[in-house]
Amino acid sequence: MVNRQFRPVDIMEAFLISTGIVALAEIGDKTQLLAFILAAKFRRPWPIILGILVATVANHGLAGALGAWITTQVAPETLRWVLGLSFLAMAIWILIPDKADEEDESLARFGVFGTTLIAFFLAEMGDKTQVATVALAAQYHAFVAVVMGTTLGMMIANVPAVLLGERIAQRMPTRLVHGVAAAIFAVIGALTLLLPQQMGSL
Repeated sequence: MVNRQFRPVDIMEAFLISTGIVALAEIGDKTQLLAFILAAKFRRPWPIILGILVATVANHGLAGALGAWITTQVAPETLRWVLGLSFLAMAIWILIPDKADEEDESLARFGVFGTTLIAFFLAEMGDKTQVATVALAAQYHAFVAVVMGTTLGMMIANVPAVLLGERIAQRMPTRLVHGVAAAIFAVIGALTLLLPQQMGSL
């Protein structure tokens, strides 16, 4: 497989797309709902925010590494179809509302930071934003830029949820935001399928 030489503009594109998609996808997601729950329960925002950050870096780091590994194992043409269909599936998935599960009370013994870290890491396993990180890392071949972008997107969505709580929950146009995110996923998926030369250069 031919190595793709990334220019700074390519890395910036990967970073910005990853940030924007995850920030939009996270609105109303179960992990954002979990942020509301933790903020209301503990009323200590900074340990919660730090826990979210560490959990996201760990979780999305694993997801990004998986995405990067996949590109070394799958032929470019096959990868193009897998990624294109994955992005289209994400466009549909993001329109399905999430419900947050209350965090296990037994986690409380780990303190605010520990409870947040464990709860967020587990909540992100198999979540749409983790799957998106895998797909974006495979699409852009820019592990660091994608993980930094998806992590920033998570923080953009969740920090206000922790700091402002229910005051913003009722004002967020969740359906509209999810519609925009779904449209972006759909466009990326369609472009991936319709422009094979992009994947052929990987």
